[in-house]
Amino acid sequence: MPGIRETRRLPYSAEQMFDLVADVARYGEFLPWVIAIRVRSNSETEMVADMVVGFKAIRESFTSRVRKTRPHEIDVHYIDGPLSDLDNVWTFRAVDAHSCEIDFLVDFTFKNRLFEKIAGQYFDKAFRKMVEAFEARAAQLYRNSKPSAQSVA
Repeated sequence: MPGIRETRRLPYSAEQMFDLVADVARYGEFLPWVIAIRVRSNSETEMVADMVVGFKAIRESFTSRVRKTRPHEIDVHYIDGPLSDLDNVWTFRAVDAHSCEIDFLVDFTFKNRLFEKIAGQYFDKAFRKMVEAFEARAAQLYRNSKPSAQSVA
């Protein structure tokens, strides 16, 4: 299963970044390729959500279970969709009261091995664009004009 990991230090608290990532219902406002979100259920510790993503003429729907351990971790497990498997884990570690280190890991397996080989080449670029979108959203929400993220991976 291909996997990608990114670690960043951001000028926002772990709680702020946890809240941003946990707010799945708003992903369509800032994440590229997200067309629609439907939150089926949501509690303090768990959420089930459907996400429709698209690029050009391709549209796919995913269902995931999101386990939330405030403010340290968000663990996303794939339930249904075009992949065999998709898991991602966000961990948030406070550096001080106003900054945190975020570790994001995503692993995926396509049902079709040929498609996995082709799409896997583009997944890294898409992943990086997603991480940048979260950083830009944090800057917008938390009043910083420039994200000053540092990659530590």
